[in-house]
Amino acid sequence: MPLETRSGLRYLRAMHSITLPRPDDWHLHLRDGAMLKAVLPESARHFARAIIMPNLVPPVVTLDDAVAYRDRILAALPGGMAFEPLMTLYLTEGTDRADVERAAASGLVKAVKLYPAGATTNSHSGVRDLTKVMPVLEVMARIGLPLCTHGEVTDSHVDIFDREAVFIDTVLDPLRRRLPELRVVMEHITTEEGVAYAAGGGANLAATITTHHLIINRNHILAGGIKPHYYCLPVAKREKHRLALRKAATSGLPRYFLGTDSAPHVDALKEHACGCAGCFTATNTMSLLAHVFEEEGALDRLEGFVSHHGPAFYGLPVNQGTITLEKRPEPCAWPEKIHAEPGPVTVFQPGFPVHWHVVT
Repeated sequence: MPLETRSGLRYLRAMHSITLPRPDDWHLHLRDGAMLKAVLPESARHFARAIIMPNLVPPVVTLDDAVAYRDRILAALPGGMAFEPLMTLYLTEGTDRADVERAAASGLVKAVKLYPAGATTNSHSGVRDLTKVMPVLEVMARIGLPLCTHGEVTDSHVDIFDREAVFIDTVLDPLRRRLPELRVVMEHITTEEGVAYAAGGGANLAATITTHHLIINRNHILAGGIKPHYYCLPVAKREKHRLALRKAATSGLPRYFLGTDSAPHVDALKEHACGCAGCFTATNTMSLLAHVFEEEGALDRLEGFVSHHGPAFYGLPVNQGTITLEKRPEPCAWPEKIHAEPGPVTVFQPGFPVHWHVVT
């Protein structure tokens, strides 16, 4: 059976098998308490590391908060599983720049997260006036600590489907012109505009792309009735944007890498008159990505997207372990729900059969 090697990817054509360095998730929500305990194994099963979102209640604002949250994550990790949480701080208008510098020097905190106030789940403590956090951003630019952005404006007069493009024009681009040394990750981009801006942004700019935004567009949420388990923020956009994301993710360009934004909410809060935003994809992301990359004729570029590009941007080594996927005649069967003490969490369902199984 012929074995081809392409950029380190081992691809056994006759067996439809791919082996990759163990991947990382560069945008993950683990929550806390009982929910953390329920969902953490779903990520640790396949991913070696993840950038952990800090939007708890109360948020992870200081180095001490990050240390305590990291310890709770590791305490919830089942025996026999290896997983490294890469911690972030939640940027507020009261963030202490000296504490941010200490956090970066500790090696524990890998980034600071910008949430425009009111943009998404637990973002009410976020930034309303960017000028008030400029001293912190200047320190981050000087020491090379990345800023991860939830890239949407929250102005009520801006259409929800335009919020990412307006954020790029009115917030992100002016900020990067003022602080060109600042390293920025455009998290969970969803538009042609996001793809294009990231493509031309230079070495200090990268973008993460989620699994679900490669699969769904806004019709999946709204056509034929509201589908609450496809509702996420940033909301899925038109089909042309989904196709642009697919082209970017499978391009092989190092500025794009995986950030699942896997976000668990109990069904009672998703299936609600004012339902929570988020898709829970930790369980089946690797199978779904193999399917998408195969559809795009780019299986040889999956390794870069999930295993190489993120570590390169964050200055970390590629993981030593491996993960193997096999394409089998029978479709994958993953659980419909993850059962947590607070209530069931629905696993993202793509709406089509997936034949790529994670086997090791």
